[in-house]
Amino acid sequence: MDFAVHVVDLVKVYDGRVRALDGVSLDVRPGETFALLGPNGAGKTTLIRILTTQLKPTAGEAYVFGLDVVREASKVRRLIGYVPQEMSVWTDISGYENLLIYAKIFGVPRLGREKAIEEVLEVMDLTRVKDELVKNYSGGMIRKLEIACAMLVRPKIMFLDEPTIGLDPAARKIVWERLTAFKEEYGATIFFTTHYMDEADLYADEIAIINKGKVVACGKSEELKHSLGGEIITLEVKEMPLKPDLVQELRRSGLVKEVFEGENLSVLVSDAEPALPNLMGFLKSRGVSVGRASITKPTLDDVFLKYVGTRLEERGRASEVTRVRDMIRRGERDGHL
Repeated sequence: MDFAVHVVDLVKVYDGRVRALDGVSLDVRPGETFALLGPNGAGKTTLIRILTTQLKPTAGEAYVFGLDVVREASKVRRLIGYVPQEMSVWTDISGYENLLIYAKIFGVPRLGREKAIEEVLEVMDLTRVKDELVKNYSGGMIRKLEIACAMLVRPKIMFLDEPTIGLDPAARKIVWERLTAFKEEYGATIFFTTHYMDEADLYADEIAIINKGKVVACGKSEELKHSLGGEIITLEVKEMPLKPDLVQELRRSGLVKEVFEGENLSVLVSDAEPALPNLMGFLKSRGVSVGRASITKPTLDDVFLKYVGTRLEERGRASEVTRVRDMIRRGERDGHL
């Protein structure tokens, strides 16, 4: 079959020494919503920039709907929509004026330009604010406008680099409702990165986890969670983090399949009910004070922790993006930028 995205052994090296991508291979089917998860610096944005023809790979191959992103870059650009992390609209003009500029940049025919603009305004629920200055938009409205700009050419595939980062849960939900409606109406493929694990869980048909430039896991959300097997016991432990030798002893004890350390101690076990008292006894005998305990099925966050070694930090990254975007808006309003 022709894949929407087909990547084979992709490598990207910066300055001859920084290996941002280290042999990445993945496939995305047409009409699919595909999530790429990874910590900061894992290679997510580099991969998207190669797929959107902004960067050339050092080695390997990448295709979008069968078109080579290096040799057929101009043809690839006609098929894609792209929303970067960075602010991609002008805040000192209206939403409509932004769309008009992008329509001209994208080569939308003059006779069909007005209709195309009105359609994406309707899809993203921005018609009522189209004539307002963008600097007066909320963060969610600005992100919807940026996505609307990418929708103007009705792309076969949309690349979205953290499309809802920094937005509150209600705004995130609205953005995804609009993206889903666009996908269903036009049969578009969506390729996105996110720091919100729930977005990948809810909206992605397929998920890949990338770490240090390598894809370390790939599959449907339920498949990835099932791959861990068993149940998760989470314990409130005062002595966190545990001493490294105690963690190693716990791993060797046979009581647990995996140990995850964070704010609390989480362990993966085959059957939580018989394992819990044995685990409590083990920790107590070694002078570790244990508070409350909870038992859950593995989550996508647990999968990420297993393959990457840390949880996906969303708060710090989101606040950073929100702060920068707010500075841009305030600076333009005050004449500082």
